[in-house]
Amino acid sequence: MTKPRLRNARRRKVGAGGRIIRLLWQGFALVVLVTILYSAWLWVDMRSWQPAEEAYPEQGAAIRSGVAATRFETLRALGAQFVYLELAPSGAEPDPGFPARLAAAREAGLKVGLVFPFDLCTRADPQSARFTRMVPRDADFLPPALSLRIGRIPCTPPMSDAAVESELMTLINQVEMHAGRPVILKVGPAFEQKYRIAGRIERDLWLIRDRAEPDYAGRPWLLWSANGGLMTEASEDPVEWVVVQK
Repeated sequence: MTKPRLRNARRRKVGAGGRIIRLLWQGFALVVLVTILYSAWLWVDMRSWQPAEEAYPEQGAAIRSGVAATRFETLRALGAQFVYLELAPSGAEPDPGFPARLAAAREAGLKVGLVFPFDLCTRADPQSARFTRMVPRDADFLPPALSLRIGRIPCTPPMSDAAVESELMTLINQVEMHAGRPVILKVGPAFEQKYRIAGRIERDLWLIRDRAEPDYAGRPWLLWSANGGLMTEASEDPVEWVVVQK
């Protein structure tokens, strides 16, 4: 009689263990399902999400170089008061549609600024020469912005962190001399993590983070790209929606 009792006890233990494992798998599957559903909802919601005007009365957009035609009147109807137009980066062919976009944005009644992508693998002089060729001196422009993001890695020949900072500072000085006003540093999170530019160069910051206010620079920002994938009737391509700190 002893052996059957032991076998029955073992079966009960195995059965209890199996139920626990099933419950754990069910709980894991539920967590995965909730995560998938939340991610899907967030993706759909972000396609149309804009920060509240009560919190950020001044809002606008940034338009990448080479995107589909933009209807700037529609952007203004959506609440944009300004637009930043990105210039083609160094080494790329000049954007033939830039003058037309600039004229159309102004005709729509938007304030216009320009974004120039900084190439951390290229010396400052040819970059500033490209900027001055593409951008006329115009007091009506908003302050220019330099877009700082990690691009080609590694650079050939290699560029030290000190050299990158030195070339960036040279480019800032040259662009500011041409524009007649201080630049805004549009610093991506990866660039800031590597070079810690925000704490070394005293310029207004433009930070990037979808939905949540960015804090990776360690100091206050002026501009925030709050939604990099806003889908609107203004363009077939996603629009980068930007707000100004009050």
